[in-house]
Amino acid sequence: MNELEPFRRHVLNRVKLSEEKLETFVTTFTLRTIRKKQLIAQPDFVTGYRTYVLDGALRSYVIGPDGSENTIQFAVNDWWISDINSYQYQKPGTLFIAALEDSRILQIGFEAEQRLKAADHQFETFFRIGAERTAAFHQRRIISSLTLTAEERYEEFLKTYPDVAQRLPQYAIASYLGMTTEFLSKIRHDKVRKKLK
Repeated sequence: MNELEPFRRHVLNRVKLSEEKLETFVTTFTLRTIRKKQLIAQPDFVTGYRTYVLDGALRSYVIGPDGSENTIQFAVNDWWISDINSYQYQKPGTLFIAALEDSRILQIGFEAEQRLKAADHQFETFFRIGAERTAAFHQRRIISSLTLTAEERYEEFLKTYPDVAQRLPQYAIASYLGMTTEFLSKIRHDKVRKKLK
């Protein structure tokens, strides 16, 4: 099987393209292998790429004034990640994006993406659909963080991403959910205790 077949399927799930157009689209991306803990973006530098995770796991995060890491987003197989504000406006970034495990990613540069969008409305539609899904996801996340308790946020995370929860480090999940690692451990411990009763 072609190693890019998962990406080809991902594209075709959003837009219907001829084989020729699909090949044009896919070959605009660059395949990279990155190691665990390797950064692909960091604050004060313009984010040059939009990144699709072929296989692996990454996270974006900011560092607070107290030195704490606050996870903004995860990306595992078949997900996208970028410092989108930096990428879209070609301004210095605010996020770190690092690999949580050895990963293979596909990246497209800003100029290459603009050329694709200008070349064919179907390519532009692909990126528009992605932007709409991302906006909807971030809105749901903001609402959850404002209306749910810590326990409810953790339950929602487990229900929505059961496989992801198993492979991500606890500190990263805790910071994504807006709590300390110790508090997440307590929630998990209480959950196990309730099951045993």
